[in-house]
Amino acid sequence: MTESKTQSQDLYDHLLGGATTTCRCWLVERKDGWRRGFTDHDRDLVIDGISFAASSGFTASALEATTGLAVNNTETVGAISDAGITDEDIEAGRFDGAEVTCWFVNWEEPDQRLIRFRGSIGEIDRNDESFTAELLGMTELLNQPQGRVYQRECSAMLGDAKCKFDRDTEGFHVELPILEMEDARIFRFDCPENLAIGWFERGRMEILGGSGEGLWSWIKNDLIVGGYREITLWQDLRANIDVGDLVRLESGCDKSAFTCASKFENFLNFRGCPHIPGEDWLTSYPRSGGEYSGGSMNSSIVS
Repeated sequence: MTESKTQSQDLYDHLLGGATTTCRCWLVERKDGWRRGFTDHDRDLVIDGISFAASSGFTASALEATTGLAVNNTETVGAISDAGITDEDIEAGRFDGAEVTCWFVNWEEPDQRLIRFRGSIGEIDRNDESFTAELLGMTELLNQPQGRVYQRECSAMLGDAKCKFDRDTEGFHVELPILEMEDARIFRFDCPENLAIGWFERGRMEILGGSGEGLWSWIKNDLIVGGYREITLWQDLRANIDVGDLVRLESGCDKSAFTCASKFENFLNFRGCPHIPGEDWLTSYPRSGGEYSGGSMNSSIVS
């Protein structure tokens, strides 16, 4: 959905006419492609082919708009229902970081509208059958650190545009059904024996089926326990995961130069500085003996 200057001007003209027929509409778009429209009007509206539901109980506090680099924050309140936003989806984190656009709309002529807010969902609080969501303005991105850090470890994420490694490469991922699990955090599989212990540590586990489909979490430990491959996550998956659900395990990277070269054969795309002297270099002093060839101080680091 887009907004033209003509649509905005038509709305201004309507507001100058005295009696007005206006409401607010919200469009929520999650990262997994889920998209829903909501309105505080007393009947559903259709704008550009998107239906905005009136039965959601959506409302919002006054919008705080500022100049400069200050962050524009507001919040919205809505009802939890199977037709809109469910308690299970909120608990699973499916709405974390979802994009939100809010319009001021003439409900008699929906083409007359003005964007009042655009941003993302922050913290969500639930209370019985309703929720309150913090809305963060687009200037929130300016509060996040930017640029690269001068460090030994790689600053890229495995498989991103800087790393360029293809996570679908054969041998670096498997798809397996869950055999056993504990607290949606410890999972056991009948995994191929040709993959070394720890192969998946710092990797990802993604749910491919069932009610948790699309959710994923980082892998903390990858061990062999009782003849099974035991995967422990850093954080439990907040969804109803069942034995038999299919998951995808992706190999992990510890971001060291040695792992990048030996495990992934991807050292040309390494985004760290492996030859930075350690902290002990600051307190070193001349001494006799040893090898002084001018080579790397750490033989385990790729030169």
